[in-house]
Amino acid sequence: MAARTDLGEFLRTCRSGLSPEEAGLGASLSPRRVRGLRREEVAQLAGVSVDYYTRLEQGRHNSPSEAVVEALARALQLDDASRAHLIDLARPARGSSAGPAQRVRPALLQMMASMVDHPVLILGRRTDVLAANTLATALFTDWRRLPARERNYTRWVLLDPVARERFTEWDTVAADAVGTLRLDAGRHPDDRALNDLVGELTNKSAPFRAAWGDHRVHERTFGIKRLTHPEVGPITLHFEALTLPGDAGQTMFVYSTDPGSSSADNLRLLTLLDRPREGIDVSG
Repeated sequence: MAARTDLGEFLRTCRSGLSPEEAGLGASLSPRRVRGLRREEVAQLAGVSVDYYTRLEQGRHNSPSEAVVEALARALQLDDASRAHLIDLARPARGSSAGPAQRVRPALLQMMASMVDHPVLILGRRTDVLAANTLATALFTDWRRLPARERNYTRWVLLDPVARERFTEWDTVAADAVGTLRLDAGRHPDDRALNDLVGELTNKSAPFRAAWGDHRVHERTFGIKRLTHPEVGPITLHFEALTLPGDAGQTMFVYSTDPGSSSADNLRLLTLLDRPREGIDVSG
């Protein structure tokens, strides 16, 4: 993935999704073949020349200033996640950013093991699954049974038939996972393992190819996931994504159900099945 090509493609995608009316330009007087903004309209809104903006889209200019990036974000009405992604794509080219292997601290594993009524996952860079407590393993899959290179949340969602059967709204879950991976790719464009993962998913998954081509980004914060578990039935879960300041690139996902709901009953039933209670490091 060439970062400069990604910048141009991302800008084109953003302007194609924004109409002149939405951008505050009013209705166009001339017929349009497509819904989105023209290059000259984005340039006008951002206060840059048409030639300069064209060079950005074509990858012929690779280091826009911070002021220009902020002006483009405002012109294209980007949300926080998309704005952050644009900033990442506009950074000067960097060297390899693979970094050391990620590991979960023992104290975190102990804390996860103590949360017996809540499924808990820790995801790292590239949406790699680093740790899961017993209930999360029961709810999703036993990550330890997968080869180490396959212990990745996005890969599991896109390629494992179990995930497609388990998530009631699989299309949304898959698109969000791809958007999260796209966000990470912007932050770490030279991560070889990430590029290998994108290549594998591109070859093996048509839904991934479509979602990746949309250039949509997704920031994991909080939300709802609906599943149907083969042992206990339907479960609706709330999740909170908690970043770990002392562990760069790691996010803890804590899942819960509404008290007194049938989902709470079904999740409780899942906890009563005969399984050891532990926080499991699956990163090795």
